[in-house]
Amino acid sequence: SLLRRLLVRMQPLGLNSFAAYLRLLEADPEEFSRLFNTILINVTGFFRDGAGWDALRDQVIPGMRGKPGATDPIRVWSAGCASGEEPYSVAMVLAEALGLEQFRDRVKIYATDVDEEALSQGRHAAYGPRTVENVPRPLLERYFDQVNDRFVVRKDIRRSVIFGRHDLIQDAPVSRINLLLCRNCLMYFHSEAQHRMLARFHFALVAGGVLWLGKAETLQALSVAFQPVHIGCRLFRKTDGQPESRHLTGTSSHLTGTSSHLTGTSSPGYERHRRLRDAAGEPGPAARLLVDRDGIVVHLNQPLRTIFGLSTRDIGRPLRELELSYHPFELHRRIERAYAEREPSVALDGRWTGPGGHRMALDLSITPLLDSDGTALGLSIEFQDVTRRGVLQEDVQPW
Repeated sequence: SLLRRLLVRMQPLGLNSFAAYLRLLEADPEEFSRLFNTILINVTGFFRDGAGWDALRDQVIPGMRGKPGATDPIRVWSAGCASGEEPYSVAMVLAEALGLEQFRDRVKIYATDVDEEALSQGRHAAYGPRTVENVPRPLLERYFDQVNDRFVVRKDIRRSVIFGRHDLIQDAPVSRINLLLCRNCLMYFHSEAQHRMLARFHFALVAGGVLWLGKAETLQALSVAFQPVHIGCRLFRKTDGQPESRHLTGTSSHLTGTSSHLTGTSSPGYERHRRLRDAAGEPGPAARLLVDRDGIVVHLNQPLRTIFGLSTRDIGRPLRELELSYHPFELHRRIERAYAEREPSVALDGRWTGPGGHRMALDLSITPLLDSDGTALGLSIEFQDVTRRGVLQEDVQPW
């Protein structure tokens, strides 16, 4: 599969050896992006595999909806969402089951992928006539606006769907999820990576939460942690069983911020950092890192790694060893203030030279994250790119 996709890029370029293509990749940074988009497999559609949607509607949604008058939030994660057809499909199903008012008040759908171009398509939510062929006519009329030859998902649905880049292997999972869809994605990974991802999915789900896999995928050795809801449609419910600790081996630096492997999900370090990630909440678009109470980096998201030239190897290092601890803002004093006051500490308009010499303006927010008993677990440190604001102000006051 990978070989075929490499050849798809090489053949139109007239290259007949991998060595020649490697030289091109080294000389032309844009070619890497073109190759990456060729390798990614974005096969999706509205209401793909209709029987699964029927089972979801009949056997899963009623339990999520709860008793009449229920107001508790419903959180859905569509992992590997491609261009957004799947998260919008589940949004329509939930809107039908709950009614639009409850849907707006209760539902948040997190749609994640590694493909930024696909995510951009999802955010725009505009699809051609062939793409919406599987949307039932009543839903098409109720939840889409036709603009010229495009069908655009209506705003009252789009507002509840949050798109963001997320790496299933490296990034911390979204938490407190009631329904997790990851269909026909696991099958592209080897078994050890699948075990890791499924263990993270188990962690992400609330008690009794439901996981929906693709038809070609199964839980295999992690069946102790899930029970089938509809085995034919690959719907599984989280149980009290725990995935074996070996399935988390190799991800410990991302989960605990230390260099040693996990010895079990009940270790103090794991539990402390799990609570830290829970307190941090769902990922947003800002560049973010999480630091524990000892000043150790627990998590670095992709936007932050890109801006500051870091990698996942920097997880587990003391924050003071990273340049961003001192520039574009001096963090030590602000961190002390955030802990002392139990309030966010904010700074504006830090100047940073990002990738490719790109000059950036950044705003800083340091938020203390507290455990249920009020003790400090650590910090969320976010850098918001406000370069556009600086450009707009340039005529008034050069920046």
